[in-house]
Amino acid sequence: MSSIPSARSLQKGQQTRAAILDAALGMASHMGLEGLSIGALAEVTGMSKSGVFAHFGSREELQISVIREYHARFEEEVFFPAIDEPRGMPRLTTLFERWIRRVSVELDSGCIYISGAVEFDDRPGPVRDALASMVNAWHAALARAIAIAVEEGHLRADTDPLQMLFELHGLILALHHDARFLRNPGVLDRARRGFARVIADYQTAPPSLSHLSIRQE
Repeated sequence: MSSIPSARSLQKGQQTRAAILDAALGMASHMGLEGLSIGALAEVTGMSKSGVFAHFGSREELQISVIREYHARFEEEVFFPAIDEPRGMPRLTTLFERWIRRVSVELDSGCIYISGAVEFDDRPGPVRDALASMVNAWHAALARAIAIAVEEGHLRADTDPLQMLFELHGLILALHHDARFLRNPGVLDRARRGFARVIADYQTAPPSLSHLSIRQE
């Protein structure tokens, strides 16, 4: 009898792994990456520890898999929809708007990019490397969108994409802190107004914020 897994068994294994990963992502969002364990995940999914272990092999690999899954979902919700927008400010505006929307729906759970940075900022190793790699990939995409806005003439030629990225990221961190920790009202509008001020500072023409489609909610 052949020991080669059938297509059906492979598909079932992939579905099981996806279900485990989905549960792990939910746990990590509420408890942090350090809150993940094979045992706790087995209990949540109703599987045996050996069954969960067979799909990931170690707690470290489980954490890295969760980071990659989070990044994939982040791309689907934030990055890919914005790419369909015209080059320049429409695309950059959509990237930021979808970014703050993503943060806003995570306020009752947590952003793994942000919480993971707190957990692993001083802990070198594969998990930190995987998390930093995903965050750097997102930052590179946002910096490229800023550079394209410069190329399109929407932002001044002397705009430093990394400086502007720093300022936009700061708005996101402030939004997450004030909304999740301080529970301050109106922080989404503050983040949007902050974005409008940053854009106005870098624009080539006199500031006209009507074309930015920043919606007040």
